[in-house]
Amino acid sequence: MALREAGVVDQVVVLDDDSRDRTGAIAAALGAEVVRPAALLPSFGPLLGKGDAMWRALSVLTGDLVCFVDADSEDFGAHFATGLLGPLICAPRLQFVKGFYRRPFKTGPGHVQPSGGGRVTALTALPLLTAFYPELAAIRQPLAGEFAARRELLEGLPFCTGYAVEIGLLLDIYATAGIDVIAQVDLDVRQNRHQPLEDLAPMAAAVLAAVSRRLRRDGRLTGEERCDELPERPPLAVLRALEGAAT
Repeated sequence: MALREAGVVDQVVVLDDDSRDRTGAIAAALGAEVVRPAALLPSFGPLLGKGDAMWRALSVLTGDLVCFVDADSEDFGAHFATGLLGPLICAPRLQFVKGFYRRPFKTGPGHVQPSGGGRVTALTALPLLTAFYPELAAIRQPLAGEFAARRELLEGLPFCTGYAVEIGLLLDIYATAGIDVIAQVDLDVRQNRHQPLEDLAPMAAAVLAAVSRRLRRDGRLTGEERCDELPERPPLAVLRALEGAAT
């Protein structure tokens, strides 16, 4: 809240899925706007995952610049927001800023290896980018949940509804606006809770599905989509245009 009180940011919104860890109550007590994503844009049915929550949140965000940060980092600080927003403020040509950081890996209480986190990034996302989008292979953390963008840009893009939202946005921004509008900023270190290995397979599959969908869209891959792929939400700008035409 210190950044808002200092006038650096205008709005702080916490997306709470009604979990039992008191996230919403703690955030509200500190002065944040707490929103249940499932209550936003209810005509789209049940909430389908992280990307869906972020897409719905755009409908209540008010700023021209939007910054998303994951809430499960043990090393979170104000530099996450200022580091991501700064390049957009200082360089008008930039549209999208990704965070990157060192990813330590906890092997047990008091035992931390200096690297080894971000396994889906290392084993799935980066090899896919290197093979099919080599110009994006320099993006160190393509799956980072910490990024900032111009609101107009985000509202013109579809959102993957699940875990692949970040790589989907990266590829779509690259396709529509090019590499020169993308920047990345060093946020130092991020320590989060590590998922069991068996839980990483669905995450990797979601990333692969998002990349495959875009390769098919661009005529670079043949074959039909799997029936179990999560749907994508349409650009909010398109929805607003349709609503305006209907009234």
